[in-house]
Amino acid sequence: MLTDLYISGDSPLHRARPAWKLVLLFLFCTLLFVVTHPVMLAIGLVTIALGYAVAGLGPRAAYTAIRPAFFVLAIIFAAQLWLETLWLAIYVTLRLFALLMAAALVTYTTRASEFTEGLLALLSRAPSWVPKAKIALAISLVWRFIPMIRAQFDEVREAQRARGLDRNMLALVVPLVVRTLKTADEVAEAITARSLD
Repeated sequence: MLTDLYISGDSPLHRARPAWKLVLLFLFCTLLFVVTHPVMLAIGLVTIALGYAVAGLGPRAAYTAIRPAFFVLAIIFAAQLWLETLWLAIYVTLRLFALLMAAALVTYTTRASEFTEGLLALLSRAPSWVPKAKIALAISLVWRFIPMIRAQFDEVREAQRARGLDRNMLALVVPLVVRTLKTADEVAEAITARSLD
């Protein structure tokens, strides 16, 4: 079953329209990349912290959101440290951290169904030749697959750990890819059965 990462609540962020949250997320991420200044990054990090506080989400929710990306962040930090300077490594890693935390905040405060409605609202002014429903469906499926793949990875890792293979990347990746492809086939069959192209 595909599930989302929504955490129920009655905060202003939970009640905000999904389309507005998506627009603000886009603007936030754009500003962090366009304005390459430490002050902008600091403002972004403070804004994210305030967003989590307003949404009633504690440090545990923030840690759950960023935990799967720790390995990637460590690799990016090491690569930047090797190629550039310590300051740039810290800056690039913190900027990516801010982007991930902002996206997670939107995920935590938006149901998958609301997310699809928000996408359709944003696409409502697009030309008639744009397949609005198909775009919304495709992106919403990606939205739902991310937590599912993460859950499957945890299951595979626990199973391989019991076999003493938790450090073998091939033993972790192959079963995960097979299970993901199988789930994708099942979803494709369900979409086809409902006469959706």
